[in-house]
Amino acid sequence: MLFPIYWMINVSLTPQSQMRSSPPSWFPLNPTFDGYAQVVGQQLPYLGTSLLVGLGTVVLTVAVSAPAAYSLAKLRPRGGGALSFILIVAQMIPQVIIAMGFYAIYLNLGILNQAGGLIIADSTLAVPFGVLIFTAFMAGIPDELMSAAKLDGASTWRTFVSVVLPVSRNSVVTVSLFAFLWAWSDFVFSSTLNSGGAQQTITLGIYRYIGNNNQDWNAIMATAVVASIPATILLVVAQRYVAAGVTAGAVKD
Repeated sequence: MLFPIYWMINVSLTPQSQMRSSPPSWFPLNPTFDGYAQVVGQQLPYLGTSLLVGLGTVVLTVAVSAPAAYSLAKLRPRGGGALSFILIVAQMIPQVIIAMGFYAIYLNLGILNQAGGLIIADSTLAVPFGVLIFTAFMAGIPDELMSAAKLDGASTWRTFVSVVLPVSRNSVVTVSLFAFLWAWSDFVFSSTLNSGGAQQTITLGIYRYIGNNNQDWNAIMATAVVASIPATILLVVAQRYVAAGVTAGAVKD
């Protein structure tokens, strides 16, 4: 599983003149950073757009899924069980079908090829997952905390903001991480809803780069390496929170 990653790094450092040598070089004996220089010169706008879309997706996903999960876990609204089932079913819908529906809606609203529309579309993948993760965690928060906040005069919203969210840190990190990764690696929504926009994501940047420079493989692989760095850093930094967040609600004391 790790070999393709190693080979991607190896090719990104291989000079163009040695790219088609047979047998191939297993190590970059004469490394070159020309590919990375091209990334800095040509791909940074794509990386910036992906960062904007990723962070926007995180904010929207948490803002929608956390209150919804609090309602399902603690307020227990009528029809909550059916809604939870719908959220599970929603994750089974192929992304390309959702993209086609969004295309028709965005075309009528006039928001095609805009980063904001891409954030909304990417959030549709993350919100159902976020609600399920948040619900599992918040269901395990002792009701005594809710009662104590209510006795102190806190409203339902104040209880959610001041009590529930702070103790749900692991789940917030988990949902935020997965929302960012989905938005960062998205290609279907980007190619369908934002292919003609001024701000395009790194997945489209790599795709167009391959089409325009299909012989310059070290630059293509260098772009893939650079695009992998933010996700790798986030996974390393947040791994312990993710491990706690995804197992929340799996067992009971």
